[in-house]
Amino acid sequence: MKYLSLNNPSFKVNFRDAVLMGQAPEKGLFFPEQIPVVPEFILKNLNTFSKEEIAFQITQPFVGDIIDSNSLKEIVKETVNFDFPLIPINESVYALELFHGPTGAFKDVGARFLSRVLHYFSKDSNQKLTVLVATSGDTGGAVADAFFKKNNIDVYILFPSGKVSELQHTQLTCYGENIHALEVAGTFDDCQMLVKQAFDDKVLNKKFRFISANSINIARWVSQQFYYFFALQKWPHKQPPVISVPSGNLGNISAGLLAKATGLETGDFIAACNENKALTDYLQTGVFKPKETVKTISNAMDVGNPSNFKRVIECLLKDKNKSGLTSFSFTSEETKNAIQSVYLQNKYLMDPHGAVGYLALKKYLESHPGSKGIFLETAHPAKFSNIIQPIIGREPEIPKQFLKYDKSNSQSEKIKPLYQELLQHLS
Repeated sequence: MKYLSLNNPSFKVNFRDAVLMGQAPEKGLFFPEQIPVVPEFILKNLNTFSKEEIAFQITQPFVGDIIDSNSLKEIVKETVNFDFPLIPINESVYALELFHGPTGAFKDVGARFLSRVLHYFSKDSNQKLTVLVATSGDTGGAVADAFFKKNNIDVYILFPSGKVSELQHTQLTCYGENIHALEVAGTFDDCQMLVKQAFDDKVLNKKFRFISANSINIARWVSQQFYYFFALQKWPHKQPPVISVPSGNLGNISAGLLAKATGLETGDFIAACNENKALTDYLQTGVFKPKETVKTISNAMDVGNPSNFKRVIECLLKDKNKSGLTSFSFTSEETKNAIQSVYLQNKYLMDPHGAVGYLALKKYLESHPGSKGIFLETAHPAKFSNIIQPIIGREPEIPKQFLKYDKSNSQSEKIKPLYQELLQHLS
């Protein structure tokens, strides 16, 4: 399998080089030269395979012979060793819970896969790797947990000051050792700009072996297909589900579209956006226009210039089944109302991101009678206790995996959104 740059299709590398480069030259995105097709016997018999078997079958064509089969099987086994429940909300709506991993967010899948792939690639090398990641909330915590104490790997996490939840802040800053938290006085887009600038700095790249841990990295992106297959494995209806994906940087929904392009049988995809709605506006106008980031209660989706937009478009072009893609956006007030109404009527507690996904699915179903669908619950509600508590009148239950976080250990360096300040903190 070769990966080409969407900015320059003549530039092609193998899986290992695409992972280690992270970003293609000139801030491009890597994309598979050919999209593999999942064997029919797997697609027709998903419920007879384990999660680990499905993840291996999906991944192997993308990796090729770069990783031997036994090692790849162990990597995916460690990546998906937690539950992905599909919960009925009513007769037409289901929630796919992606928050049962170590940091309570869907990002655990991609971060764990990437960390283990990098460990495989670096085990015979003395060269230190430097992971750079921008986060609007959940990515950084998942990356910190996945890479903590990994030999020969330093991690720098850039996050927007005052724009992540209290628990997210603790997750980003409590590790220490090889995990360095940089609190940027700006937006997620500022953090992302600094990371991209570092990757594009030819002089700096002679000193550091930079690795991207954002969804622009092909390992992060490809592995996010897994849970779409897990959802279909548990889907109780013959009619394929519509899938609503809370969307910010668009890595998750483009991974879903990639899964469909490989043969996974789903209905339409819905990009569920908050007030940061560059994709929603594009689908309505045909013009992609990044905008200033707006702060909302679904902060992990607060992205004004999503990096994976070109992958979304490429997946749509390459899908022989012609995926339908629509998008809706909702305000923070609408999101709060949805959390409250579903909690009172259906006894189910959504996080602010899942709630946007629920609203988009509900709106779609209103104009498509007879359809049924899934929305992704991308983070545990306890990560947003300060938002949830006033809405439902109580604190969300704290899951066991969160008890390990110690706020008193938090360490971060505050920087301005200036490239020179980032350079001063890299070591």
